[in-house]
Amino acid sequence: MPGVVLSGNKLAKQIKEQLRLEVEKVRSENPSFKPGLSIVQVGDRADSNVYVGHKLKVGSELGFKTEHVKLDSSVTQDEIISTIDRLNNDDSVHGIIVQLPLECNNAVDSDACTNRVDPGKDVDGLHPENAGRLARGELHNCFVPCTPRGCMELIKLAGAEVKGAVACVIGRSKIVGSPMADVLKWNHATVTTCHTRTRDMPGHVRQADIVVVGAGAAKMVKSDWIKPGAVVIDCGINSVDDPKAKKGYRLVGDVDYEQCAEKASHITPVPGGVGPMTVVMLMQNTFDSARRRSNLAGVGGNVSQTRKLSTISYSNSNTRPEYCIPPAVSSIARNSSIAHMRTAMCSIYRASRLFGR
Repeated sequence: MPGVVLSGNKLAKQIKEQLRLEVEKVRSENPSFKPGLSIVQVGDRADSNVYVGHKLKVGSELGFKTEHVKLDSSVTQDEIISTIDRLNNDDSVHGIIVQLPLECNNAVDSDACTNRVDPGKDVDGLHPENAGRLARGELHNCFVPCTPRGCMELIKLAGAEVKGAVACVIGRSKIVGSPMADVLKWNHATVTTCHTRTRDMPGHVRQADIVVVGAGAAKMVKSDWIKPGAVVIDCGINSVDDPKAKKGYRLVGDVDYEQCAEKASHITPVPGGVGPMTVVMLMQNTFDSARRRSNLAGVGGNVSQTRKLSTISYSNSNTRPEYCIPPAVSSIARNSSIAHMRTAMCSIYRASRLFGR
């Protein structure tokens, strides 16, 4: 019997609605409350335009103050950093994203730019301070990157018991694989991380009760890799040629969905699985940051209690602290051609330069 499909579209819609109600509740008690999200984009890549446009749209629908800071491709690294510094010092901005990759004519260090973001506004969770806190298990005091946080919500939706489970994460990028392994580990799973140098990867995956894949390789994980009854979360998105498809291609994940669905108890589709969750978790991170930075952490109820969708739990506490609100550290594409839209849909991992195999 095929596994249960974990619809990220449906879950993201539910979380978005609950988040909208939370924003309204806080604002009813504090009329000036308005979460602020700023996105810095360099250049005019079609894929980046799509992603930025979608994030801004969702933020606006939730009543956030959204800002698109679009810099010309002729910009210098110093000018990018100066822009980020301005946002760091703007009290109305609670979350900052540097949209990657940076389409710049000049030599630019992407890490230097993302690391310039105030850790207390780093809602992507990429700053070394947030990554370090997460690695040390300080989930209550850091921003968890949006994709791993969304994956944990999907795992909870599956009803999987993370504590004591054997988990396998394929991929070690700093935006998906590595933080995903940390989150699972600190939720008391026994975690194996696989990558391109791993020997006998199928053997490792076969032991896992929970499998999270972010490898950037179309349909790499086959059914004989999957333990019967495992929960399979597919973070990949790849385009493959398909003459029968209207656009000449179709999107697939890193998991051979048709095969693996026959053995998994629960599995995410591509598209419509992890992707929608990433955006809504970005909004949750921004909301959490806004409450913290506005000294309203206790207003409107605790997120863990009002939304009741988080999977994060702690053995030394009866209630889960908010795990995406670090303390403050300092005060669709217009070109709709098939080629551009194809790039826009599948380059989030391959073009971001953040993926580690």
